[in-house]
Amino acid sequence: MKHRNSHFLVGYWSRIRCGREIPDQTDINPRAIKRLLAYAFILDCENPTNPVYRLGGTALCERFGFELKGFDFLTHWDARSSLALKGLLKQSLKTKKPLCLSSVAVTTGHNTSELETILAPVSFNGCEPRRFFGLMQFLSDPASLLGRVIAYERLKAFKLIQEDEPSQGQDDLPPPSCFVLRSHPKAPYLGLVVSQDQPILPTSEAGDFLPRMFECL
Repeated sequence: MKHRNSHFLVGYWSRIRCGREIPDQTDINPRAIKRLLAYAFILDCENPTNPVYRLGGTALCERFGFELKGFDFLTHWDARSSLALKGLLKQSLKTKKPLCLSSVAVTTGHNTSELETILAPVSFNGCEPRRFFGLMQFLSDPASLLGRVIAYERLKAFKLIQEDEPSQGQDDLPPPSCFVLRSHPKAPYLGLVVSQDQPILPTSEAGDFLPRMFECL
């Protein structure tokens, strides 16, 4: 893992387990991770081949140009990455270990930015893990996106996080032979900029996400 907020999320996930293999979604206290909420999300993986957003942070929705709730997580990845992610999500749920993804985001204007995404498995009401608590962070300057929304992502590397080895992934995917650029004609053009050196997000970005998070819990 490269981003400090990724380490923070995995550390928080580990603490709230309280000796269990994984925490329950109801153990998550949104106020304890308030600085992360704008780029946080919850995935429903009842069917790991069709993971659906139950909730998406405000800044994250802005980056993709639409409300993520109810949207298939895999459809904004290129075909090769989507296929790989189906197996990775299953493996993370089976092993009950957080998954770290390194990817490249490509905008409708073909600008790129490097991303890091954490997917931490959680149970719900004590059942087997069927959900992920996730976080997406920019590793490169998001100003390179020039205010355009993300059209698709390409997976570069991945790593199942061992508690004693929270290091960056080495499992690089071979580059796909071609890309299919999906545009979102109704998506707004935005100029949101977040500095990696200043990961604490403005309160206004997380404000409406807090009550929605509590409702989801």
